[in-house]
Amino acid sequence: MVSLIKISITQQTLELHNSEVLLRSYAVSTATNGVGNQEGSGCTPLGHHRIRAKIGTDLPINSVFVGRRFTGEIYSEELAAKYPHRDWILTRILWLCGEQVGYNRLGNVDSMRRYIYIHGTPDTEPMGIPRSHGCIRMRNHDIIDLFQQVPIGCGVLITA
Repeated sequence: MVSLIKISITQQTLELHNSEVLLRSYAVSTATNGVGNQEGSGCTPLGHHRIRAKIGTDLPINSVFVGRRFTGEIYSEELAAKYPHRDWILTRILWLCGEQVGYNRLGNVDSMRRYIYIHGTPDTEPMGIPRSHGCIRMRNHDIIDLFQQVPIGCGVLITA
């Protein structure tokens, strides 16, 4: 069973661990604005988190979410052209909850209230470089793979 997800902002990677054994590593894209826990910063928060909710079980790849709800749309170039300013949240969502009161939990630093997710993104978006609005973006096939392996409550450590 998976015991921890480790996300490195510097390396732009997400690692899946079982105890101290590395099971998988994925390229990700974190915030363009860098790291930070402040509400409204557009930054990726640091510290200890856990998966609060898993959203999108059994939906098709490239399913579009707005407000954590499936819109009924499947991402395509035509849809992207129709909504050029959407922050595309696709395929699956792992919603994060901070574990450190005053750092990434409660008040104006609360990761859950900031809607910080690990989620899929269009395959045209680059991985390995910061491009998100605060979330951790993954390739759609990678988020499906990760989603199937992690339980609700799984620990997530985000480091610079």
